[in-house]
Amino acid sequence: MHEVFILSAVRTPIGKFGGSLAHMTAADMGVLAAKAALERARVSADDIEETIIGNARQAGGGPNVARQISIRSGVPETVPAYTVNQACASGLKAISLGFQEIANGNLECVLAGGTESMSRLPYYLDGARWGYRLGNQELVDGMYRDGFFCPMAQMVMGETAEVLAREFHISREEQDQYALCSQQRAERAIQGGRFDAEIVPVMIESKKGAQVFARDEHPLPQASLEKMAKLKPVFAADGTVTAGNASGITDGAAAVVLGSEAFAKKRNLKPLARIVGATTAGVDPKRMGIGPVPALKKLEEKYAVKVSNADLIELNEAFAAQ
Repeated sequence: MHEVFILSAVRTPIGKFGGSLAHMTAADMGVLAAKAALERARVSADDIEETIIGNARQAGGGPNVARQISIRSGVPETVPAYTVNQACASGLKAISLGFQEIANGNLECVLAGGTESMSRLPYYLDGARWGYRLGNQELVDGMYRDGFFCPMAQMVMGETAEVLAREFHISREEQDQYALCSQQRAERAIQGGRFDAEIVPVMIESKKGAQVFARDEHPLPQASLEKMAKLKPVFAADGTVTAGNASGITDGAAAVVLGSEAFAKKRNLKPLARIVGATTAGVDPKRMGIGPVPALKKLEEKYAVKVSNADLIELNEAFAAQ
């Protein structure tokens, strides 16, 4: 097995639903992140041997968004690219697949990442292709069908969060407190410049002229327990999950350049980090949000590491109940 290193890691700012990045396709955002990742890694696009991009909400984005990003970022047409859809963590899975290719000695340098444009998901008019004879037809929300609703669980994601809240006896107050803590951490990190080095600014053309978008716009610095307490449950009348302690709807992209130890040494590159391992785990779709728990247990067992020894943990906080 070969050592695998992260040579660069870049992301766009996170845009809120219908916000600053709403005009950009998933491919558009992916190209920004990919080009910046190549530049910061000091790696030529000609050195890339495969491009792997995660994209969970693909409707209307065109075929194989990874291939679009790869070619538009200057990677040669002869280099293959494929798109990964694992719903949550599609981008992380793309990085994991790149890691495996290099660790196994198949490749030396991989461009990987993820991109999502939730703002641009279309509406569907089922059956319109073959015409309608009589009556009104339903306009189907692609966000709901391809994003929120799980056909296996027959639930929307927020309802699965309610399942966990009941199972682990997590109160509304506890969820609100956790959500507020998350908002405060995000604000401290932003104000302290913790994200500055990983963000590639985006130039936005508007009626006021060109503007630079360089700061996540989803966090709510004005959040408070008092404001959260006034929000009504969204997924059940007697529920505990609200807009204040639930997952946001956002747009953004991220990219990394992965390289083998030999590749990095040959080009005198300074890696950001070494990848020790990666694991995934499946769970009952009705308990969707518990997934990181068995995945981390597998990681500890397989690679003889302890999560408790980590200096920094970055974990998705979709719903506070998770």
